Amino acid sequence: MSINRIEPGPRMSKAVQHGNTVYLAGQVADDPNLDMAGQTRQVLSTIDALLEKAGSSKSSLLSATIYVTDMRNFQAMNEVWDAWVDPANTPARATVEAGLARYGLQVEIMVIAAVQ
Repeated sequence: MSINRIEPGPRMSKAVQHGNTVYLAGQVADDPNLDMAGQTRQVLSTIDALLEKAGSSKSSLLSATIYVTDMRNFQAMNEVWDAWVDPANTPARATVEAGLARYGLQVEIMVIAAVQ
Protein backbone atom coordinates (compact mmCIF):
# COMPACT_ATOMS: atom_id res chain seq x y z
CA MET A 1 0.00 0.00 0.00
CA SER A 2 1.44 3.37 -0.97
CA ILE A 3 1.98 6.37 1.25
CA ASN A 4 1.08 9.84 -0.05
CA ARG A 5 2.73 12.76 1.77
CA ILE A 6 0.88 16.05 1.31
CA GLU A 7 2.92 19.25 1.58
CA PRO A 8 6.04 17.48 2.91
CA GLY A 9 8.70 19.58 4.59
CA PRO A 10 12.08 18.94 6.16
CA ARG A 11 10.58 18.28 9.60
CA MET A 12 7.09 16.97 8.84
CA SER A 13 4.35 16.62 6.26
CA LYS A 14 1.13 18.57 6.74
CA ALA A 15 -0.79 15.36 5.99
CA VAL A 16 -0.02 11.73 5.25
CA GLN A 17 -2.40 9.40 3.47
CA HIS A 18 -2.04 5.65 3.83
CA GLY A 19 -4.73 3.47 2.35
CA ASN A 20 -8.13 4.91 3.12
CA THR A 21 -6.96 7.04 6.04
CA VAL A 22 -5.43 10.52 6.12
CA TYR A 23 -3.54 11.81 9.15
CA LEU A 24 -3.12 15.57 9.53
CA ALA A 25 -0.31 17.13 11.52
CA GLY A 26 -1.38 19.64 14.13
CA GLN A 27 -2.56 22.77 12.32
CA VAL A 28 -2.18 26.27 13.74
CA ALA A 29 -3.31 29.72 12.65
CA ASP A 30 -1.22 31.74 10.22
CA ASP A 31 -1.96 34.89 12.22
CA PRO A 32 -1.16 34.54 15.95
CA ASN A 33 -2.59 38.02 16.57
CA LEU A 34 -6.17 36.82 16.04
CA ASP A 35 -8.38 35.94 18.99
CA MET A 36 -9.34 32.33 19.71
CA ALA A 37 -12.34 32.39 17.34
CA GLY A 38 -10.28 33.87 14.51
CA GLN A 39 -7.44 31.40 15.00
CA THR A 40 -9.87 28.49 15.13
CA ARG A 41 -11.50 29.61 11.86
CA GLN A 42 -8.10 29.79 10.17
CA VAL A 43 -7.13 26.34 11.42
CA LEU A 44 -10.39 24.76 10.28
CA SER A 45 -10.03 26.37 6.86
CA THR A 46 -6.56 24.83 6.54
CA ILE A 47 -7.94 21.45 7.63
CA ASP A 48 -10.67 21.68 4.96
CA ALA A 49 -8.03 22.37 2.28
CA LEU A 50 -5.75 19.53 3.37
CA LEU A 51 -8.62 17.05 3.59
CA GLU A 52 -9.70 18.05 0.08
CA LYS A 53 -6.16 17.44 -1.24
CA ALA A 54 -6.35 13.94 0.25
CA GLY A 55 -9.80 13.24 -1.23
CA SER A 56 -11.61 13.54 2.08
CA SER A 57 -13.73 16.08 3.98
CA LYS A 58 -14.88 17.03 7.45
CA SER A 59 -17.82 14.62 7.02
CA SER A 60 -15.28 11.77 7.10
CA LEU A 61 -13.49 12.79 10.30
CA LEU A 62 -12.68 9.88 12.58
CA SER A 63 -10.96 11.70 15.42
CA ALA A 64 -9.77 15.14 16.46
CA THR A 65 -7.35 16.29 19.12
CA ILE A 66 -7.54 19.96 20.03
CA TYR A 67 -4.87 21.75 22.05
CA VAL A 68 -5.73 25.11 23.62
CA THR A 69 -3.39 27.30 25.63
CA ASP A 70 -6.08 28.44 28.07
CA MET A 71 -9.29 26.58 28.89
CA ARG A 72 -10.95 29.93 29.57
CA ASN A 73 -11.11 30.22 25.76
CA PHE A 74 -12.66 26.76 25.34
CA GLN A 75 -16.15 28.15 24.68
CA ALA A 76 -14.95 30.53 21.96
CA MET A 77 -13.14 27.67 20.20
CA ASN A 78 -16.14 25.37 20.61
CA GLU A 79 -18.56 27.89 19.06
CA VAL A 80 -16.46 28.00 15.88
CA TRP A 81 -15.99 24.21 15.93
CA ASP A 82 -19.73 23.60 16.36
CA ALA A 83 -20.55 25.86 13.40
CA TRP A 84 -17.96 24.01 11.25
CA VAL A 85 -18.26 20.32 12.13
CA ASP A 86 -20.78 18.13 10.28
CA PRO A 87 -23.37 17.48 13.03
CA ALA A 88 -24.36 14.16 11.44
CA ASN A 89 -20.75 12.93 11.42
CA THR A 90 -18.97 14.18 14.52
CA PRO A 91 -15.58 12.58 15.26
CA ALA A 92 -14.24 11.18 18.49
CA ARG A 93 -12.59 14.20 20.11
CA ALA A 94 -10.33 15.26 22.95
CA THR A 95 -9.42 18.78 24.03
CA VAL A 96 -6.29 19.39 26.08
CA GLU A 97 -4.79 22.50 27.64
CA ALA A 98 -1.16 22.78 26.55
CA GLY A 99 1.63 25.19 25.71
CA LEU A 100 2.08 25.59 21.95
CA ALA A 101 5.31 25.93 19.96
CA ARG A 102 5.00 29.58 18.95
CA TYR A 103 4.14 32.66 20.99
CA GLY A 104 0.61 33.96 20.42
CA LEU A 105 -0.88 30.70 19.20
CA GLN A 106 -4.01 29.76 21.11
CA VAL A 107 -5.21 26.58 19.36
CA GLU A 108 -3.78 23.64 17.45
CA ILE A 109 -5.96 20.95 15.91
CA MET A 110 -4.93 17.53 14.63
CA VAL A 111 -7.41 15.23 12.83
CA ILE A 112 -7.61 11.79 11.28
CA ALA A 113 -10.15 11.15 8.52
CA ALA A 114 -11.31 8.39 6.22
CA VAL A 115 -10.75 8.75 2.48
CA GLN A 116 -13.74 7.54 0.52
